[in-house]
Amino acid sequence: MATNFVQAGSQLTIPAPELVSSGGIVIAGSIAGVALGSAAAGEPVDVAVTGVFELPKVGAQTLALGEPVYWESTAGLVTETASGNTRLGTVAKTAGAGVATVAVRLVSI
Repeated sequence: MATNFVQAGSQLTIPAPELVSSGGIVIAGSIAGVALGSAAAGEPVDVAVTGVFELPKVGAQTLALGEPVYWESTAGLVTETASGNTRLGTVAKTAGAGVATVAVRLVSI
């Protein structure tokens, strides 16, 4: 193994940018992921930056397999709207209108 290897990178331990709950979205600069535990602002929190997670979505939108999705932080929902939102990942399973959640494959930003 390379002597400069740090970690695999599928999860990172970072200071929580704000109060986070386990399973919640964490956005810290260009890092976007899912909190693997709860933490107060500034405390260390493990964040998954790869994987597929079931997340709340804008109910009226149909999100198709393979579609890029974004995090709308004010509403706390996954959306297809890029403008003003943070890229989160790609739809892993189509979710129709009226469905409250969507499976999202996280992507590195």
